[in-house]
Amino acid sequence: QVELVESGGDTVQPGGSLRLSCTASERIYNINAMGWYRQAPGKQRELVAEVVTGRRTSYASSVQDRFTISSDNAENIVYLQMNNLKPEDTGIYFCNVEGILHTMELFRSWGQGTQVTVSS
Repeated sequence: QVELVESGGDTVQPGGSLRLSCTASERIYNINAMGWYRQAPGKQRELVAEVVTGRRTSYASSVQDRFTISSDNAENIVYLQMNNLKPEDTGIYFCNVEGILHTMELFRSWGQGTQVTVSS
């Protein structure tokens, strides 16, 4: 079982920036899909950004042009760069990765979440 650990969550003022990281516990041979989701208090978890191999990267309309998803395959890390943060971006952010390990085992895992609070 591949464990994913998110980090980088913090409390920032509106207009600020954060970079979230999602680190895998094992070496990944290939990432088939990766995504960041968030869950605001009292709301359902929603997709924020997603990259699926062979398809175009997609973002929620509310974060388009402000957030960027990327990965460092050599370091087994998935990032979410968040700029011009707004109070409505507040929530717990989760990463989700689906891929293949060097053992050729398929996996899909969720991280435990990291808190992002945007408040003045």
